[in-house]
Amino acid sequence: MLIKRFILFLFSLLLACHLHAEVLTGLEVLKRSDFKILEGKRVGLLTNPTGVDNQLVSTIDLLYAANNVNLVALYAPEHGVRGDVYAGGKVSSTKDAKTGLPVYSMYGKTKKPTVEMLKGVDVIVYDIQDVGCRSYTFISSLGLLMQAAAEQNKEVVVLDRPNPLGGWKVEGPLVEKGFFSFVSQYAIPYIYGLTSGELANMLNEENMNGARCKLTVVKMEGWTRNMKFEDTKLPWVLTSPHIPQVSSAVAYPMSGIVGELNALSIGVGYTLPFELFATEWANADSLAMNLNALNLPGVKFRPITYKPFYSFGSGKVHHGVQVHILEYDKVNLTEIQFYVLQEMHRLYPDKDPFVNPKNCKSFDNVCGSDKVRKLFVSRYEFSDVEAFWRKDAEAFREKSRKYWLYE
Repeated sequence: MLIKRFILFLFSLLLACHLHAEVLTGLEVLKRSDFKILEGKRVGLLTNPTGVDNQLVSTIDLLYAANNVNLVALYAPEHGVRGDVYAGGKVSSTKDAKTGLPVYSMYGKTKKPTVEMLKGVDVIVYDIQDVGCRSYTFISSLGLLMQAAAEQNKEVVVLDRPNPLGGWKVEGPLVEKGFFSFVSQYAIPYIYGLTSGELANMLNEENMNGARCKLTVVKMEGWTRNMKFEDTKLPWVLTSPHIPQVSSAVAYPMSGIVGELNALSIGVGYTLPFELFATEWANADSLAMNLNALNLPGVKFRPITYKPFYSFGSGKVHHGVQVHILEYDKVNLTEIQFYVLQEMHRLYPDKDPFVNPKNCKSFDNVCGSDKVRKLFVSRYEFSDVEAFWRKDAEAFREKSRKYWLYE
């Protein structure tokens, strides 16, 4: 009996330790090594406010203060290295007010570092928390940095961080020829199921940049593919102004594509960015009833009425639905927005969200193809798009498996 109790005690202790395990990001692992791989090198850093250690100290400040690190330049993605530029705003090359280091913009006319920008740098460190979606521009900046590094014989070090969508979810088609852009830089699905480090390895080894750079990925410790971000015990720092919480990052792929049409509110400008679908003219109860009748896996729709404070529909009362994810493992995030458009068309067939050619182009670019739109508008039924939308996911998951750093 005593032996059994002892075994149970050990088991419960191990379980408790597992439940309270803290993930160490690539930055934490690099810190623990006293930044060994950066010694004797002139270091550049591509980062933003999400580049922090477990105590919320900036990667910029950590590297700048380290006695054995020679940090000489900063590189700014969308929103800037200190996060002081709004969505879509111009990021200028300047000096960092805190360190005095030069800051080179990688979001504007120049998205790929020039020879002048990398002059005097031996290695560029990348440390950014991403959201796991192809249209989120940080991975485009990472890829173009790697491309420039390959051409200029520079080294790249990626400090890995969790994918808040997990490591299993893969959704959407690959980008097709003619639709590559800064929001669809590579032939990967819309949700690609990799960490930034894993994706960097794949871009490099599959020659998706045309040439391979010297790449080192500093792995996390303690992260597994089935982890939700809350499981990591890591602090969440807003990745951009409209992704203030982890819930916003999870919601982003379920409404961000439709947001390109600028035809309905998706909660941006209100307190629930990317979690809502609403218009001035919809009936919230009817829309919720129609969507819930579809019995989509893992989600329920709740009627909601609200007034956006800014952005689309600012100051006007909107009626629609809030999406509640009840079973994350079952939900098809990206497909929700198409079902919303489908049911809105059934209720209001005279309202066409695809009337603006400019918005349609943005929609196509984010989708990575114009086939999605063309298939959908034939009858406004997701069933017409489903096969195309799902055609690449499983093959990509299998292809990318060899680049997994975590199980």
